[in-house]
Amino acid sequence: MSVGSPTPAATLASRLLAWHECHGRHDLPWQHPASPYRVWVSEIMLQQTRVATVIPYFQRFMEHFPTVEALAAAELDEVLHLWTGLGYYNRARNLHKTAGLLVNQHGGNFPGSAAELARLPGIGPSTAGAIASLALGQRAPILDGNVKRVLARLHRIAGWPGRRAVERQLWHWAEHHTPHHRVAEYTQAIMDLGATVCTPRQPDCGRCPLHALCAAHRAGDPLNYPGRRPRRSLPLQATRLIMLQAGDGRVLLERRLQPGVWQQLYSFPELAAEPPLEAALEQWCQERRIPLQGFKTLPGFRHVFSHYQLDIQPIHCITQARSTALMTGPDPLWYNLDEPATIGLAAPVQALLDQLAITSATSREDP
Repeated sequence: MSVGSPTPAATLASRLLAWHECHGRHDLPWQHPASPYRVWVSEIMLQQTRVATVIPYFQRFMEHFPTVEALAAAELDEVLHLWTGLGYYNRARNLHKTAGLLVNQHGGNFPGSAAELARLPGIGPSTAGAIASLALGQRAPILDGNVKRVLARLHRIAGWPGRRAVERQLWHWAEHHTPHHRVAEYTQAIMDLGATVCTPRQPDCGRCPLHALCAAHRAGDPLNYPGRRPRRSLPLQATRLIMLQAGDGRVLLERRLQPGVWQQLYSFPELAAEPPLEAALEQWCQERRIPLQGFKTLPGFRHVFSHYQLDIQPIHCITQARSTALMTGPDPLWYNLDEPATIGLAAPVQALLDQLAITSATSREDP
């Protein structure tokens, strides 16, 4: 429930716009120019990801795919390669899919309303509102994480924003406060306020242009809003990754075809965590006719996803056979550590390949 009298939309917008002129962010790379394509890509990248992390990814992405036509014409592997390390790879898959739809069904143009934009793969109501307001100058509310926090505190809306009842209240106030003029500036302003002043753990209420209107500030409890996500224990899974290195130095990778967070990415072959390692590895090599010269267990580590945790045990395996002589599946990729392929890799896989490249280079230098 919201507490306190409603804040006049004109009062809030005018204060926020005046603050933004002096204190807002005006030099983000996707603001110049703020085309629908550039805003769309940036908004997808910014989902659950900090601006500082996104900026170099966005700049590299634009260098390779400066237009929606270039993105649509690219191979998915190229797109996933540039996404490597950014996480939540379904965002990249949807970007590529939607670019194809825009080119094939809309002549490379973006639909002209938030409602139409929201029908495209990977574009929800908030992202659609951001494209419509920031790039098209249309009045369309948004509700990203920063805006949720500002509105939850402004109106003391209790509860976790992931609950439908709470989200409905937040959308109501987002619509209420969005002005009919200077919409792009207002949209950027309220996002900037949440990102730089009305922050999650240390809100700087003294610098906030809305503190006199904020119910949580008046009550002295802004840190209680928005409500936290209910605690849940993440299930723990385990796997063993086979880092098979051939006599010519190349490393075996396989594309993940099964549904999951790493779908369409390249990874190391996996061994189940349970059977004894030596027996499981021997069977794996026999099935693929790989003459194994030896193996070494590398330090394990835990990778945390949004829905589960994964304990990863890397196994570095050596064979003297050349990669061209080995049959390891219908479509193996023998990765050249010295000339990396343009493919999508999950962050843990990329880190292990980087580690292996350093080790291999050092061993070549040793007399």
